Amino acid sequence: MQRDEGRNTRDTDDSEDKEEFGDPTKNQWKKCCLALLKSESIFSGVATATDSAGGRQLQNFSSLFHRFVIHPTNPWYVVWTHFILICAVYSSFFTPLEFGFFRGLPEKFFLLDIANQIAFLIDIVVHFFVAYLDDTHSHRMIYNPNLIALRYLKSRFLVDFLGCLPWDAIYKACGRKEPVRYLLWIRLSRACRVTEFFEKLEKDIRINYLFTRILKLFVVELYCTHTAACIFYYLATTVPPSNEGYTWIGSLKMGDYTYSNFREIDLGKRYITSLYFAIVTMATVGYGEIHAVNVREMIFIMVYVSFDMILGAYLLGNMTALIVKGSKTEKFRDKMTDLIKYMNRHNLGNSIGNEIKHRLRLLYHHHCNESAVLQDIPASIRTKIAQKLYEPIIKEVSLFSGCSSGFIKQTAISVHEEIFLPGEVIIEQGNIADQLYIVCHGDLVEVRRGEDEEEEFVMHLRTYSSFGEVSFLCNIPQPHTIQVRELCRVLRLDKKSFIDILGIYFSDGQIILNNLLEGKEPNLQNKVLESDFTLYINKHESELVARLNCASNERDFYHLKRLIGVGADPNKTDYDGRSPLHIAATKGYEDITVFLIEKGVDINVSDKFGNTPLFEAIRNSHDQVASLLASAGASLTIDDAGDFLCMTVAKRKLDLLQRVLGYGINPNAKNYDHRTPLHVAASEGLYFAAKLLLEAGASVLSRDRWGNTPLDEAHIGGNKNLIKLLEDARTSQISVSFGFPKGIRDAIRRKCTVFPFPPWDAKEERRQGVVLWVPETMEELITAAKEQLKCSADSCILSENGGRILDIDMINNEQKLFLVSES
Repeated sequence: MQRDEGRNTRDTDDSEDKEEFGDPTKNQWKKCCLALLKSESIFSGVATATDSAGGRQLQNFSSLFHRFVIHPTNPWYVVWTHFILICAVYSSFFTPLEFGFFRGLPEKFFLLDIANQIAFLIDIVVHFFVAYLDDTHSHRMIYNPNLIALRYLKSRFLVDFLGCLPWDAIYKACGRKEPVRYLLWIRLSRACRVTEFFEKLEKDIRINYLFTRILKLFVVELYCTHTAACIFYYLATTVPPSNEGYTWIGSLKMGDYTYSNFREIDLGKRYITSLYFAIVTMATVGYGEIHAVNVREMIFIMVYVSFDMILGAYLLGNMTALIVKGSKTEKFRDKMTDLIKYMNRHNLGNSIGNEIKHRLRLLYHHHCNESAVLQDIPASIRTKIAQKLYEPIIKEVSLFSGCSSGFIKQTAISVHEEIFLPGEVIIEQGNIADQLYIVCHGDLVEVRRGEDEEEEFVMHLRTYSSFGEVSFLCNIPQPHTIQVRELCRVLRLDKKSFIDILGIYFSDGQIILNNLLEGKEPNLQNKVLESDFTLYINKHESELVARLNCASNERDFYHLKRLIGVGADPNKTDYDGRSPLHIAATKGYEDITVFLIEKGVDINVSDKFGNTPLFEAIRNSHDQVASLLASAGASLTIDDAGDFLCMTVAKRKLDLLQRVLGYGINPNAKNYDHRTPLHVAASEGLYFAAKLLLEAGASVLSRDRWGNTPLDEAHIGGNKNLIKLLEDARTSQISVSFGFPKGIRDAIRRKCTVFPFPPWDAKEERRQGVVLWVPETMEELITAAKEQLKCSADSCILSENGGRILDIDMINNEQKLFLVSES
């Protein structure tokens, strides 16, 4: 129903255009009738269809009224308007005549005037049923009787009604009081119909523009002098007959002829005399003007001559414009003529031609070419105007939700405003949009066209909505057709301007991408993620990270600060996982490190090699930077710390070892051979390295994959001082082993004796056992005991008291254990 309404609106508007612009066609009346018939489908769409019974009753009730609504292109109504135009011309010229020559008009003129008033009374009634084009908001044809009546009542109804009152009868009923007759001038409002007719005639390219303008100027001049002539005569007739000689016409003498008894002269001669002197006085040629005799005539002539100067300037100005050319209407006519020639030459068809005509008419009537208005204003002021008008609208667009204020302002400066008429299609389904549109005002709809060419309504687009963004950003076909339902005003942003803005405010690109993905279907989300825009955002982010790291590496503090100030994220890392803080810590730049910490960057971020900024500062001997990071809460974590410490000890980097141990690295970290740094120090005979490690809490009791302790390695090396250091440390660690945490206790080797019989067996049944090292788990101990004692059944470990041992930590050194079958 909505689509039919849109089509019928366009059809009727097209018929109106052809009449207004003079599109040469032989079937214009037929097309008007067809437009009227098609408008019946529009009538049924005014009342909203609902599923409720009350809604259907309302629709039927509205349809009943719509049968009486008249379309402006109805042929009979067009004939009626031409008849009323003739009546308006007669009324406009007769009213001054009736006012001035009231006391001498024949009775037949009054009978004709009564018929004229009856016609205008009928026209008042007709106006309550004539549909109108809402050219202020929706630009659609309005068929609602209530709205039609309200519009007419608020516009010209009162003036039309007052003009139809019988003022002659009212004048006589009021005792022939002269001020009552002044109300007769209300009927001059009907001259507006003549003005409207000439405006329409000027735009009709079938009629010569020069002829139309000259005719209009002649009518204006004739009407003004006709009115002045009637007032001149009125001033003379209101003087008592005894004082007729003290009037301009009573004292007039032309040759031997005098007008002393002018009331008895023929009406035509009196009118011609008054008109002659009105024209001559208006021309102010220096002779033949009216000579005022009394004060009233002097006052009126002063006003009249003053008005004549303005009227003369108007007539001369218009004549000059006709010679020089360049008026707005003439430019419009020339453009329309060229357009029709172009369409006829290329056989574009009526549909495209009518859309173009609609556009030209919109530009003519609404003066919407604002760029021409603002072209002489400085760019700085135009920027302020654009921000004032468009920034509040762009802020409300969901696609730009969360974007920076700088991005919003630059977008407001770059957009262009456009107006679209009802029925126009802004973006076709399947096309790729190169413009992003934002709705400022109006009503649009998204329509999906299926495989069977049936259109399916998707959704309404109201103020602050954006459309075409998926196709615009991702270079994929537009999924829906965007069609205008009411006159709408939109903002248009081209792709180049948008990319240029993102080049400045690059951090907003990811925000826009997230907003674009929100609420979209999974299939459409995948297309967006695979689109050029997503690749552009990712590439731009990679380049931005490189620029940040480069600025940090070159200690370009100003550039780094500027990049972060416009939205660059200092937490982003490059292909090696390195952030600007990694670079600053590696180089030892204290100022950049402090700035990045103040910006709240992640100080414990690791690169793909497992290195943190704190480790980089320690490794490169930047103690001040390391202290800043540690004060900010950074912790020293190194991937494969055991291998790093072992290599550090092996390379005899005691300063580095001391620094990393000072920042809390685990001295018992093991490499792939389960060797600790203390193993390496003992095997290499590095006394001071071993001392540093022991002071940091290194364990002497830990064993490598071959079961050797650091003390065993020292005995092999033969360094007596080192051996004594490790033995003292071993004694100390063993003495407090039970007070140490579980990890230290596990490092002390224990052995036990396992027997293959229960503890309650008689002595003669007992067999030889085996001494084993206590492993880390009970399962390992049972497996080792079964292997050595040649047992295959499921078994468990019992203590000397016959209790089952469940935890390996319950076994003491040199303890006797018994391996028994589960059964």
